[in-house]
Amino acid sequence: MDRLTATQVFVEVADRQSLTAAAEHLEMSTAMVSRYLVAMETWFDARLLHRTTRKVTLTDAGFAAMPACRQLLELAADAQHLAAERSREPAGLLRITSAGSFAETQLTPALIAFQQQYPQVEIALSVADKTTDLVTDRIDLAVRITNQLAPSLIARPLAVCRSVLCASPAYIAQYGQPLQITDLSAHRCISHAFGTGASYRFQRSQEVLEVPVEWSFHTNETAILRRAVLSGGGIGMLPTYYIGDDLSSGRLVKLLPAETPEHFGIYAVYLSRQHQSLALRLLVDFLVKRFSGELPPWDVMS
Repeated sequence: MDRLTATQVFVEVADRQSLTAAAEHLEMSTAMVSRYLVAMETWFDARLLHRTTRKVTLTDAGFAAMPACRQLLELAADAQHLAAERSREPAGLLRITSAGSFAETQLTPALIAFQQQYPQVEIALSVADKTTDLVTDRIDLAVRITNQLAPSLIARPLAVCRSVLCASPAYIAQYGQPLQITDLSAHRCISHAFGTGASYRFQRSQEVLEVPVEWSFHTNETAILRRAVLSGGGIGMLPTYYIGDDLSSGRLVKLLPAETPEHFGIYAVYLSRQHQSLALRLLVDFLVKRFSGELPPWDVMS
């Protein structure tokens, strides 16, 4: 039986403390996982795991064997990546996640352009406006818009996300425009459930001013927020990468132009700099080159 695969199975079971969870992650049956564990214990001539109905834990022999097993997997990964480097032909599957609005307007065209350069790279893009667990969901790269990054993750800045307070001409005709921040309390406001919440945030020098508002509609999806604002439902704060065409065409009107909504960073986020595939490294470099600069491309064109 393949000892490298058996070692991988042993490490996954120990990390997840479950044969079933390891089997799901490795996409094999629990029976096969059990066979690999038996092979590992035969190889080490020792019992490596305590098994109960609730969880699996390492024995003393398992603890002693674990560092060598992890090192073996790292060496195997290094050898694989070295072979890919020498071929200089990036290939394989990259699992990527991003907020839906950014994926629709900016990331998807970038990924297609990347694939035109490297056609052997397959991309699986999932969208979600809430944070995805990179380990659990086996994500290679997350593009996140945030000012709060987990310290356990590696992040490369891609661009600055700027937002605009805006409304439709129909809303302005019916309710008028706010002339200063304090006027917002008298208006119907639309908020992002995972973003602005029950307040809007504006930058004042090095500080952020939080302005409470009375929201009439909120949603966890930026596309729905945009549609509600376009429909005359109220005032909304939306990213410029998503509504540039709406502003230039007059479908939306920028409000309080003297005020600056809070900026956010747009980051390429991944788990580790070590053992990255050639495809992932090239993609991150590609995105940095495409989006970075004093102004991102969508703000230069607006």
